[in-house]
Amino acid sequence: MVTGAAFFDLDRTLLRVGSGPTISAALRAEGVLPDRSIPGEKLLFGIFNVVGETLPSMLLTRQGVRAAKGWDVAAVRRAGERAAPELVAQIQPYAQELIDEHRAAGRPVVLATTTPRDVLEPFAELAGFDGLLATRYRIGEDDRYDGTIDGEFVWNRGKARSVETWAASNGVSLADSFAYSDSIFDTPMFSAVGHPTAVNPDPRLAAYATLRRWPIVWFDAPPGVPKPLGVEPQQVVHQIARDELWPWIRFDLDGAEALRTGSGAIVAANHRSYLDPLVVGYTAAQVDRPARFLAKKEVTDAPVVGQIATALGAIRVDRGGDTTSSMQQAERALRAGELVAVFPQGTIPRGPAFFDPVLRGRYGAVRLAMETGAPIVPLGLWGTEHAWPRDKKLPYMLNLADPPTLRIRVGEPYHPEGDLDDAVADLMDRIVELCPPEARQERTPTEAELARTYPDGVIPADD
Repeated sequence: MVTGAAFFDLDRTLLRVGSGPTISAALRAEGVLPDRSIPGEKLLFGIFNVVGETLPSMLLTRQGVRAAKGWDVAAVRRAGERAAPELVAQIQPYAQELIDEHRAAGRPVVLATTTPRDVLEPFAELAGFDGLLATRYRIGEDDRYDGTIDGEFVWNRGKARSVETWAASNGVSLADSFAYSDSIFDTPMFSAVGHPTAVNPDPRLAAYATLRRWPIVWFDAPPGVPKPLGVEPQQVVHQIARDELWPWIRFDLDGAEALRTGSGAIVAANHRSYLDPLVVGYTAAQVDRPARFLAKKEVTDAPVVGQIATALGAIRVDRGGDTTSSMQQAERALRAGELVAVFPQGTIPRGPAFFDPVLRGRYGAVRLAMETGAPIVPLGLWGTEHAWPRDKKLPYMLNLADPPTLRIRVGEPYHPEGDLDDAVADLMDRIVELCPPEARQERTPTEAELARTYPDGVIPADD
């Protein structure tokens, strides 16, 4: 006997926005709807995307069955087949990850939505759902809709009853089941299962879920990343990642377009300054992609700084302990199509090692790439130590008259191959090649230069 199932709402839950525009376009292409837009249609879709379901909008939805009277069922199903691939492509990244997790746990995954079944069935099949609970329009003898509903209007209590009926018919325990939705009107479904989760909740559901202590998540960001007002912190950071807002430094960036990989990728950079994570984040922001950093626990566990890092999606790494969890989180982010940023050196080199033209890296980035198939994008940084040397607690933010230039070069994505040690050495060579010629020249640093590579500015006696 199956112990539980996972029930997912569609609009503003699995999909970031409503499916209406995609389905309407498909219905027009099949001649079901007229070519011209219905007056106010775009406005209604836009309001729904922002605030979610409302009583007036759901009243219009329910009356939609009357508007469908006389529609040819075969044409509607063809429209569904036309819309299915586009809708599958719109499934949010972390929604797909969660679906896969439920399947791996042996739970059936069921789509529960008000949208008419005939137009949505091809999508449910293409996306691999085990069940579809959707509103059925009654079909007349002429294979056209007769303007009435056949069974439940799958919304609010009607959706909850549909879930209960399906569970009873399939031997599923609702107490062991999960439900995901954005709408306050799905609280009857939430109350029917043992594990409700509010996804991208409308304001009323957000307040209600908080009172009920239900989890609140967003399927376009990693677990644990907050999204007050639907905006995650990295999106805010992207808005300030403009040169004019950083007057104390100058950016010399080239190759950022290489980060448009179209899928998850590992950004591997050399490490010269405390400023480097911000510089890598700035680089990713130029192509409007969030970067999730693998960060050592000393950073994520620190007061204030750790909370900020976690809110930005940092992945905690305990280098002295078990790194399995952090690698799993990184793999999940890559499968979700995100950038995972890594400093293969692990930390900023100290003393003579800081000036060594041969960079030495750890296995993490290469192993992650080999295990997931995600490409590595090498990134060479130079000059960041002049903006924030390691011996200073704060960057030189008052240096407005002669700000240092931070050189950033992004290499082409590639897939590491061969022996692990050789692959790491190859990665570090690729990073060095992206740095200026002086990075590849051996030289003896001055005592003052050596001092700046230590946190306290004091050279240890053994150096």
